[in-house]
Amino acid sequence: MRLRSILSYATIVLSIAVFTSCSKGGSGNVSSVTGWDYNTPENGGFEYYAGYEQELGPGLKFVEGGTFIMGRVEQDVMYDWDNVPRRVTVPSFYMDESEVRNVDYREYLYWTNRVFVDYPEVYKKALPDTLVWRRSLAYNEPMVENYLRHTAYSEYPVVGVNWLQASDFCAWRTDRVNEKILVDMGVLEMDVNQQGDNNFNTDAYLLGQYDGIAGKKPMPDLDPNKDSRRVRWEDGHLLPRYRLPTEAEWEYAALGLIGNSQEERVTNRRIYPWDGHITRNASKQERGKMMANFVRSRGDYMGVAGDLNDGGDKTVNVLSYYPNDYGLYCMAGNVNEWVADVYRPLSFEDVEEFSPYRGNEFKTKVLDEEGYVVEKDSLGRIRYRMETDKDILDRKNYRTADNRNYQDGDGQTNIATGDWLDSEESTSDMYGAHTGQLGSLVSDRTRVYKGGSWRDRAYWLSPGTRRYLDEREARDDLGFRCAMTRVGSPTSNGKKK
Repeated sequence: MRLRSILSYATIVLSIAVFTSCSKGGSGNVSSVTGWDYNTPENGGFEYYAGYEQELGPGLKFVEGGTFIMGRVEQDVMYDWDNVPRRVTVPSFYMDESEVRNVDYREYLYWTNRVFVDYPEVYKKALPDTLVWRRSLAYNEPMVENYLRHTAYSEYPVVGVNWLQASDFCAWRTDRVNEKILVDMGVLEMDVNQQGDNNFNTDAYLLGQYDGIAGKKPMPDLDPNKDSRRVRWEDGHLLPRYRLPTEAEWEYAALGLIGNSQEERVTNRRIYPWDGHITRNASKQERGKMMANFVRSRGDYMGVAGDLNDGGDKTVNVLSYYPNDYGLYCMAGNVNEWVADVYRPLSFEDVEEFSPYRGNEFKTKVLDEEGYVVEKDSLGRIRYRMETDKDILDRKNYRTADNRNYQDGDGQTNIATGDWLDSEESTSDMYGAHTGQLGSLVSDRTRVYKGGSWRDRAYWLSPGTRRYLDEREARDDLGFRCAMTRVGSPTSNGKKK
């Protein structure tokens, strides 16, 4: 009886404590600097919710970061010496499970054509170059006519997309994903009649430049003088930007060394995204099957009828073969993939050891004379400009806004801008060799691509290999996938926020 009385008394005390906390309107969280409760109108309504965990965006896989030896592990048969092994650290991030498909890009084109009906040039600018399939001495017209549009190729990787178009796709995807989050929350109603500059943009919404159609569940405002408010970035509901992965992120994710580590010991380095030095599966169940889509030997793109070696005469379904230890498909073969970095042969000497990347262009929002963000542009996006010397006058951590050619030296080498590529005298042949004027093929517009493709030999399947192309050019064996920054802890607890 005495034990039962003690338990009853404890229950009553706990109930009083819970009631008291609720009566104050607080969540039980108290400021450690003021002693005031968070999340209560009685204390002014400052909001803070602990225990945030980032949502997994559509199509993404979590890639836990860490340190690794970045660089080429095979013999450098091209003698470029442009990816010498060195140790770097990559923060945790998210990567698309597969390459962006034709159906994904057609969805983007459909939306662009529907929303920017008064700006047809926006749609035309987004169109892939389907003529990349043509060759002077090959019959590839069926691919020109069918590959992007025909439903038979919907699950195949989109090609003919240049670096600029891939970046624009990432920006569009960010806005569509965040718009759906607000619609699912009930903060906004789905507006399928968005036109021109009246379309959802994440930055514009956060800065009060987009209203949309109010939903049935407005975000309550704990400020005692207000009823509702916009979703803020501090709430953690909206996701960071989809973007192209950096070269270090892509190489780290492709290797998938998490499958070859015990505690802090990496047991084996890898030549490819799988174990071993061969391109066939070594497991008993799947022994002998090809691990990727590539050219096995001269003239052999898919093998002998009845027993095709990789099953792909050109590109294949993006979920073909076997995922690596991060759950990512076709990180070797099928199509090469754009990454964010500007190419330099000596990047391994120049970039930082933590989160290495070359290509920073630091920008700031365009403000009016009173210091307010100016109205959106004609496409509904917030206007940005490159930072000036005045903006960074007192900066110590960086001294220039455009860091693409940082530490390159003087501009007389044509490395600085590559403007000669735009001159009327400059031409290029089908292999990308520019003629008509002397200059470097490496400029601030030259971007890295990696991974190997259906047109490549096994050598290029190694994540440490790297090639480059002008960001305005496209190929029939070059696609892309998106990445997303992880905010907060580098480890995931596997829960939603």
